[in-house]
Amino acid sequence: MAYESKFQSPETDLLFEAILSMRSKEDCYRFFEDVSTVNELRALSQRFFIAKLLSEGKTYQEIEDLTKASTATISRINKCYRYGAEGYRTAIERLST
Repeated sequence: MAYESKFQSPETDLLFEAILSMRSKEDCYRFFEDVSTVNELRALSQRFFIAKLLSEGKTYQEIEDLTKASTATISRINKCYRYGAEGYRTAIERLST
């Protein structure tokens, strides 16, 4: 059974196809610098880093100290990490192999 996202749309499909077409880290930097604001990219980067720290068993206090993120933000990411669509887990697992 294929995953059905509540966010799926032709526009989102196009965006994801564009992301998947990137062939290098430099391509990604160039694309994301064009498609997002500095703050949006920093927020996405921070969220993923927090998820990675959660996967390593770091405490909320350790994560707050490292990232300066609020405990509310860490809690939201933890909820997604534990009970979400497994996107964080999949990406973290693939990066560690």
